[in-house]
Amino acid sequence: MACSATSSAAALISSKPRAFSSNSKPFSQSLSLPNPFTGLPAPLLSRPASFSLSRTSPSRKSFVVKATSELPLVGNPAPDFEAEAVFDQEFIKVKLSEYIGKKYVILFFYPLDFTFVCPTEITAFSDRYEEFEKLNTEILGVSIDSVFSHLAWVQTDRKSGGLGDLKYPLISDVTKTIAKAYGVLIPDQGIALRGLFIIDKEGIIQHSTINNLAIGRSVDETMRTLQALQYVQENPSCLDSKGVASSKDPITNGIVPIVLGKKGGISLRPN
Repeated sequence: MACSATSSAAALISSKPRAFSSNSKPFSQSLSLPNPFTGLPAPLLSRPASFSLSRTSPSRKSFVVKATSELPLVGNPAPDFEAEAVFDQEFIKVKLSEYIGKKYVILFFYPLDFTFVCPTEITAFSDRYEEFEKLNTEILGVSIDSVFSHLAWVQTDRKSGGLGDLKYPLISDVTKTIAKAYGVLIPDQGIALRGLFIIDKEGIIQHSTINNLAIGRSVDETMRTLQALQYVQENPSCLDSKGVASSKDPITNGIVPIVLGKKGGISLRPN
């Protein structure tokens, strides 16, 4: 019987040599950390152990999430925060209020690094960053992962499930205070729903969407909403779902002949 067990073990090792190789390196040894690094509060490497993004459960689960304020977020000042982030493979600090008076901000939350839906929308925003930049808009991504996890993800190329270099910061919300403040935290799982907020130059939240875990967001729709917001702020009016603007009360006459163009830009409608 001992001989049989030995043969079985040998067969297992020969079938999966890499799993039993003494030359295998732990993941952390391949992580290139920025230098110098001043240190971050613990526990930065913690992740919710019981969480999984299955193909069937996330869109069917019910969650109770609540913002820290009783006021609706839209139409009110965006909760300020200062947090560690990764940008250009360096550790930086991001303070939301520093954008007030300077730029619009698209702040979006995603559940975890190294998950399936997340990289598709994160890289999509990065690929179109220049378009948002032309609209004087900064993009900020947030999850409850540590900056070390963010760094590992951007140092992994896209073909291997990573992000590659991003053109905007990824913020670490390990304390979960940012997700709580914006009402997207799932308390029993300790992760954020896919919330997205458009904050204007005065620091006011003008738009928000919150998707369940398995549902990604559209960069095209975010761009359309941002353009509509900027248009009505520059030209006081109402904009309907087709992009038609009204300079007066929607129930009266006075429709302005302006629509969102086919490419998402704002253009004149021919008379």
